Amino acid sequence: MFSVHLSKDGGEVTVKFPWKVSIVAFMANPPVMKGDADAAREAFATLARDPFFDVIEVNVLPEEAWRRVEPIVRETGIEVASGLQPLVLAKGFNPSSLDEGERKKAVEAIKEEIKISAARGIRKAAFCSGPDPGDKDREAAKDQLVKSLKEVAGYAEKLGVYVILETFDRYWDKKQLIGPITEAVEVAKEVREEHENFGLLWDLSHGPMLGERPRDIVVAKDYLAHIHIGCTKKMPDGALKDWHPGFYRPGAINGVDDVKELLEVLLEIGYRGAVGFEVKPEEGQVWQEPVHAAKGVLYTAFAKLAEEKLLR
Repeated sequence: MFSVHLSKDGGEVTVKFPWKVSIVAFMANPPVMKGDADAAREAFATLARDPFFDVIEVNVLPEEAWRRVEPIVRETGIEVASGLQPLVLAKGFNPSSLDEGERKKAVEAIKEEIKISAARGIRKAAFCSGPDPGDKDREAAKDQLVKSLKEVAGYAEKLGVYVILETFDRYWDKKQLIGPITEAVEVAKEVREEHENFGLLWDLSHGPMLGERPRDIVVAKDYLAHIHIGCTKKMPDGALKDWHPGFYRPGAINGVDDVKELLEVLLEIGYRGAVGFEVKPEEGQVWQEPVHAAKGVLYTAFAKLAEEKLLR
């Protein structure tokens, strides 16, 4: 967590950033995704000891890798959250599958990783919806997703774990069922009817691919549980990619003004979750480079917002 110091006309004020700050470790340091124990230890040793960060989001690490990072978690008191998105995006488990057998397999895989997470003291787990099947089967797939989310949330509730669904693009890159924030809210309403331990994650880097601006998340104010900050990658041919380049990299769409707008909306709706970075090094970059660039962007965006609200 951090603060900004402002001065005007002889007066001074220090403003504390009002949310916890998190970072997706397996995106920042990609070998972590593969369960590399050395990379995991390096990432945790660096990020957990950086006073800027309050939470580290990470995939469910193999036992050897977890043994390497657990002492750092205990020493620093850093909060850890589980990112289960790779189960869906990389391993192909689909919680919205129209094939009931495949849907159940996805639910069991997610539940197993939540079980491991809970045993490690992790109390939040996020994943995504599974691929969009197209116009014809979309509503049926949403019904399947709601069924899966209720089953997962019910199981997680007994373990003290909060379940989060992340919205992704539908047409450009990851092509997930959920999807537009308005449809995510419809799903969340149904799940919340039975389980309070459920919320939504909106990612700034997915906004351009969904045609959404930060202002659009107001509709989800009662369900937002987590926020990601990052960039869409615009290719030379105009295609949009969910590659999470660092800020200011070639083709990176989002910038300080977008982050400032997002923070302003979060203040207006009384958001109380964490704000996390999801940035990835590109070829030739040391992994810490996009992390530090993102820190600078968040600091500057918040400083501009604080100055605008308090000193003008």
